[in-house]
Amino acid sequence: MVSDASESKKFSLRQLLRDDRFWKVAFQVITVVVVAAILGYFVFNLNANLAQQGSSFGFGFLSSPAGFSIGESVIEYRPNDPYGKALVVGVVNTITLVIIGIILATTAGIAAGVASFSQNWLVHKISRAYVGLIRNVPLLLQLFFWYFAIYGLLPTPDAQINVGNLIIASNRGIYIPWPSASGAWAWLLVLIALAIAASFVWQWRIKKMVEQGDSGQQQLIILGVMALVGLGIFFFALGWAPPEVLDGGGATGGLRLSREYVASLTALVFYTGAFIAEIVRAGIQSVSKGQWEAARSLGLPSGLSMRLVVFPQALRVIIPPLNSEFMNLAKNSSLAFAVAYPELYSVANTTFNQTGRPIEVFVILMATYLIINLLITLGMNTLNQTVQFKER
Repeated sequence: MVSDASESKKFSLRQLLRDDRFWKVAFQVITVVVVAAILGYFVFNLNANLAQQGSSFGFGFLSSPAGFSIGESVIEYRPNDPYGKALVVGVVNTITLVIIGIILATTAGIAAGVASFSQNWLVHKISRAYVGLIRNVPLLLQLFFWYFAIYGLLPTPDAQINVGNLIIASNRGIYIPWPSASGAWAWLLVLIALAIAASFVWQWRIKKMVEQGDSGQQQLIILGVMALVGLGIFFFALGWAPPEVLDGGGATGGLRLSREYVASLTALVFYTGAFIAEIVRAGIQSVSKGQWEAARSLGLPSGLSMRLVVFPQALRVIIPPLNSEFMNLAKNSSLAFAVAYPELYSVANTTFNQTGRPIEVFVILMATYLIINLLITLGMNTLNQTVQFKER
């Protein structure tokens, strides 16, 4: 009986060692243990080195007064505010740069990518020249080019450029109209909700047209009404306030975009847009030639063929690499430090120079950029699932 039990144990152990599922789990457990041990060693070594210097790891300095000013801030900030708020200002400045940059870079990239298939010789060549030039010049050089060679040539405030009292530009910045109504943010949320609802109505229309052969006229009327409501809110409810020219030069009111912000945004948009253009071009080329021919056989012109037939199918190829470009844009935003735009890295650099806490500050930096990129990835993965082919 004893020998039978021991033979049974040996047999079960032999089966376990031959089971692929066991080794997959074991490998993951071993990996976690090794990574935890390495991190533990680093933390122990860090604490030992800090103890030799008479200090310890901690984030208590975040509550101390910063004592330095920030030239540009979306939220209210004063020099006597704590370091924690100064870093929050840097995060907000970075996010405004990244969000606007992603929107404009995507627009520029799609336009250049689609233009590369244009039958117009000049449009095609301009698109290819743009992509070839921008992709092969370092982003930092482009940043300096826009800051010094383009926006640095704008006139002084006493000779500023005034475009219909709507856009006022000088070497101190660019002023544009901005909502001034007390409930402007609430109306912006309404516009976002309206846009989301419109996307669902559009999907409903496409589904009825494909599955039921419906004309989709009813949904088109709903979309038209929603568009009119959205335009009414945009032009009238937000209370747009244009900038006002001051006597002797300069301007007030509206929204001021600093020279540093505009140069950083322009460089990021054109640089990232060139890479997005190549992604769009590759996605469009991945659509089989038969789809183009089928669209032409239905009598669709080139523009409608691209918009209704080719481009929607290309999205399943475009979106995955697009995620990487958006993350690159978020990380490249740290280069705005070179032209004195107070983004996160710029504020963090001043913070650790004053506090002598580089490790804690860089931990905050890494965590912040990691969270931003994880949020971008989450959004793009969700979008990617909606455009993939679904088998019946």
